[in-house]
Amino acid sequence: MDHTNHVRLATIELTPAVLEGATIYGADDHKVGKLDHIHGSGAGGTAIIDVGGFLGIGAKPVSVALTDLEFMRDGDGDIHAVTNWTKDELKEMPEHKD
Repeated sequence: MDHTNHVRLATIELTPAVLEGATIYGADDHKVGKLDHIHGSGAGGTAIIDVGGFLGIGAKPVSVALTDLEFMRDGDGDIHAVTNWTKDELKEMPEHKD
């Protein structure tokens, strides 16, 4: 997916209501998971991403810093994020426990 024409989200848009459910794309530009929920806000916030599984079943939740994700809106208005992590790297992270 070519993200060059996608609009980066403004800081005020980085809220759970806007971001939760966003598709996350990895370093290889493949889908790596979905943003389940957010802990905290701003530079110190963390995103909980469900990685792997099928239709959310068997997915492993992992925690990454919000600053490791670049959130944007595509031409259809859908929110997604890009990260430098690959799906395999995310799968190797410790499972997030609420």
